[in-house]
Amino acid sequence: MDLEARAHSEHPEALRLWLRLLTCTQLIEKQVRHQLRTEFDTTLPRFDLMAQLERYPDGMKMNELSRRMMVTGGNVTAITDQLTREGLVERLDVVEDRRAWRIRLTLKGRNTFRDMAQQHEAWIVSAFNSLSKKEIQTLYKLLGRVKQHTHPTPETETP
Repeated sequence: MDLEARAHSEHPEALRLWLRLLTCTQLIEKQVRHQLRTEFDTTLPRFDLMAQLERYPDGMKMNELSRRMMVTGGNVTAITDQLTREGLVERLDVVEDRRAWRIRLTLKGRNTFRDMAQQHEAWIVSAFNSLSKKEIQTLYKLLGRVKQHTHPTPETETP
């Protein structure tokens, strides 16, 4: 049973919409996890770490990776250890802080991530194939309004 099945017709439509959004997100994520495992023998956390590093060609400090991924330093260390053994990332000394490491993708890691990212994009696009381009644009715009309302910018916050 998915989250949406918990909702009943007497519940407010907004609650039912929320549960449908969660259900869709979980279903798409489950499919992506499966595809990453099947096609690349990897996990979503490994993909996410590589995606962060891809944005920073010179690498990132471990604590910054942990903060951006919103996971513990131990989680980042375990994933980094795996990716290092596979030659996908490398640890570099941080001159100004001998206790820290900077992590960056190797050439092999960049090439591997590029292949995974292309497939990942195709999987996400495919998940929305039942919608027209106009429907996708409308949904994107509407969810943007929800985002703005629930996460106001400093200019729109009330004192």
